Amino acid sequence: MPGYGRPNPDEERRRRDQLLRKAAQGDQRPAAAGGVRGTGADGGSFRYVSGSYRASLGDPVVPAYPSRFDLHTHSRRSDGILEPADLVAQAAAAGVRVLALTDHDTLAGARELCAPGVPPLPLELIAGVEINSLARDMALPDGELHILGLGVDTGDDLFEATLQRQRDYRVTRFTRITDRLRVLGYPVDEQVDQYLASSGGVPGASMGRPQIARCLVAAGFASSVEDAMQRLLIRGKPAFVPREGLGPAEAISAIRGAGGLPSLAHFSEADARFDLVKELAAIGLGGIEVNYRHFDVQTTESVKAVARDLRLVPTGGSDYHGDTETYAQAHSTLFVPDEVGMDLLSALGRGRVARSLEASAS
Repeated sequence: MPGYGRPNPDEERRRRDQLLRKAAQGDQRPAAAGGVRGTGADGGSFRYVSGSYRASLGDPVVPAYPSRFDLHTHSRRSDGILEPADLVAQAAAAGVRVLALTDHDTLAGARELCAPGVPPLPLELIAGVEINSLARDMALPDGELHILGLGVDTGDDLFEATLQRQRDYRVTRFTRITDRLRVLGYPVDEQVDQYLASSGGVPGASMGRPQIARCLVAAGFASSVEDAMQRLLIRGKPAFVPREGLGPAEAISAIRGAGGLPSLAHFSEADARFDLVKELAAIGLGGIEVNYRHFDVQTTESVKAVARDLRLVPTGGSDYHGDTETYAQAHSTLFVPDEVGMDLLSALGRGRVARSLEASAS
């Protein structure tokens, strides 16, 4: 019989979808929860143009000193390429003393690092998350606002249920995109299987377009993650599938409910959309990312003015993923002033950490 012994394509798709959903399921809960993990005493970032980030072409920010804070990073538990422990090790080696792990829609990496029996970390870890909230009625090119949740309680069951729904939406979208790529003549099923067989299939992992882009590169259909995004995966391109999930108000409320500080991430349009940011502040937005690694001097100053006028806590970070440079290279262009990090620690009620850092600097 022709085709005897060959996998049925429909069965293969169902099997892959089951694996994706199993990976997205909540990870093992820690015995003790908390927003920060204390200490005892090759890759890089890519950015594609979206409604929440615009390329900055003005004067580059020159760090006045090596940053001791990085409050926006990603690991392999979402769309980064480094294991959480490797990210921590590389950040510490670069001189970071306080690191926020802000994977998309998952706290899996933070829980791993905070789990009982894990040796003390070489830096202070802030458990965080990044939620790509839907803002389709706000006249934004990509229809999204990215909200960081800094210092959230990793043991909050209601928040975890919210993140689980977000991850379920991601699995559905992931599958629809890979189905569309197959129809377009860019099958990446084998590469997705390989990804799931590695740590991409760890429980609680969050799936997204960057992982698909890397699969396209591995399959020889794209020269880089950026190439895959720009030709196939971003809005208006053949394989784009709209996102489903929380709106900005829901994301802010969920983060507040978990004890975290909601901070608007890499919103270079903050000055031009002041009224929008003001509306978000009125419903609970607590911070805004001022010292974003890819902002130029002019954008940094304009967003800083918005933070001051609306009394939002400034935050800052590398948004490190790991596709084009090492963490050390990314860190060399990052400048998060000490006062920004200290103010965030105070806002999170982490005075002990701030005092320890002040003492070590004196």
